[in-house]
Amino acid sequence: MIETKERNLSPDKLEKAAFILKTVAHPVRLAVINLLDINQQMSVNQICEALACEQSLISHHLTNMKIKGLLKADKQGVQVFYSLKEKDLVKLLDCMENCNCNM
Repeated sequence: MIETKERNLSPDKLEKAAFILKTVAHPVRLAVINLLDINQQMSVNQICEALACEQSLISHHLTNMKIKGLLKADKQGVQVFYSLKEKDLVKLLDCMENCNCNM
């Protein structure tokens, strides 16, 4: 008999997890999540500077994560400041940091 760990993972919960994992499955997006966890709120320019990436690339990733409900945007004058809407996203980073899966 094969023993399995019992988890409360309904089909809906698995679907949501897959959606979130697909959304953040890019090094720049994970780096953005990490930055926003540390700094709470950052402008596009601040994120670009911190990650040494072009604005068009960062804006693309931020827009994607905002549309999918992971980030929120607050426009202040001409600048847009982003923050984590789903605060539990940082648990993914913690999991990756502690994972020894041939990484």
